[in-house]
Amino acid sequence: MTVETPIVTGYYRYSSCLLHWSLHSNTTSSPHRTDVLPACDRDPLKAVLAHDALVHCENPLHPGVHGITMFKGTFHNGEQRLLFSSAQIDYVRYWLHAMKLTSRIIPLPYSDCLLTPSEFSSVSPDVYMEGGDLRVAVKKIDKNNKRLKGSNPSLLARRDTFERVRKYWSTKTGTWCSIDFEAWERDHSAITEFGYSSLHWDDGAAVEASGHFTVKEHAMYTNGTYVAENRKNYRFGESVEVPRKTLKTKVSDLVTSMGTRGPVFLVFHDPSQDIKYLKSLEAPVEAAVFELPEATPSEGIFIIDTAILFAALVGDDKRTSSLQQICNQLQIQTEFLHNAGNDAQYTMFALREMASGDPLDPQREKRWPNRIGIGGSNAGVKVQFTPYEEDEDYSDQEGLMGIYDPHTGVLRE
Repeated sequence: MTVETPIVTGYYRYSSCLLHWSLHSNTTSSPHRTDVLPACDRDPLKAVLAHDALVHCENPLHPGVHGITMFKGTFHNGEQRLLFSSAQIDYVRYWLHAMKLTSRIIPLPYSDCLLTPSEFSSVSPDVYMEGGDLRVAVKKIDKNNKRLKGSNPSLLARRDTFERVRKYWSTKTGTWCSIDFEAWERDHSAITEFGYSSLHWDDGAAVEASGHFTVKEHAMYTNGTYVAENRKNYRFGESVEVPRKTLKTKVSDLVTSMGTRGPVFLVFHDPSQDIKYLKSLEAPVEAAVFELPEATPSEGIFIIDTAILFAALVGDDKRTSSLQQICNQLQIQTEFLHNAGNDAQYTMFALREMASGDPLDPQREKRWPNRIGIGGSNAGVKVQFTPYEEDEDYSDQEGLMGIYDPHTGVLRE
């Protein structure tokens, strides 16, 4: 009986493929190696893997499209590597032979180069448009790996969460819904407001919805002593007053309907109290989990905290920024916070800013250039903010270059 050899898929280090696989020759490799390439096969491989060739629109990996999608893998110790997928490597081998550029289907890189998915905590796609971008990326990854040495597990876990959220978002899968509740400041069990902002994709097009509901029975319970009272200042539509019983039905129906489109990503800014409110309204969130799987899920309810994502972005495992601080530092203009509908919408804006942006380290560098590594080699990846930037009202201070206005999509001076 013939025993089939299992097919192993995974990733290959970009540097290993570039520096070893395509450069092997009879004079530099061990005679016992099976992946030694003669010059007639080695030269075409070197040509197709060259920096500028990889991003060219005539590259076989992306014909007619400028730029290449590579992968950034994060090991369990936090170190990262730029990767080819095994599918990309296989395709290059077969394409070269089909085009009669090599004398045979060249062998795979030596087995030690293959990295299986289990060796990574996360792998996310990353697009490079210019050959120079690839060169710079490798240098920056090496630099960040040195900065991350000795980082505590909490920061590494937050960084891993950030990259998994980016990967999920890039697949345009499921429904993302930010949720916020407001309650009476003198009795937190008395819910006064509920707000949400949701987004899913239909044939690649974003479909958005939002809403703000106030509770009729609790209309007389107003804040203002400890928390701002902005119940009547919803900025993204019309508020609707409903009895608590009706709100309970609406919240449950909202969560249930989202589940019909695949996985549901419930987004909060500090979810502890909001999840309690969802459960008090008997919303179907019993199966919701905080742990995000490495592979993009096809079903289930997952909880995402923008405070955790922002802490990962600024390289601080102990940071607990307010929604106002996060929006300020992401240059998102806010109005009338502590209105449940507004807070839900601004939480969604903050999520989109981070999840749709570059990978974590390049995104941090772009947002806060020359702010990382201040204080010597042990400074790590933490962004060094000035004291006025830590102030919730710092957007009114001199020195801020501009503010992103989500209403107009314009960066205001």
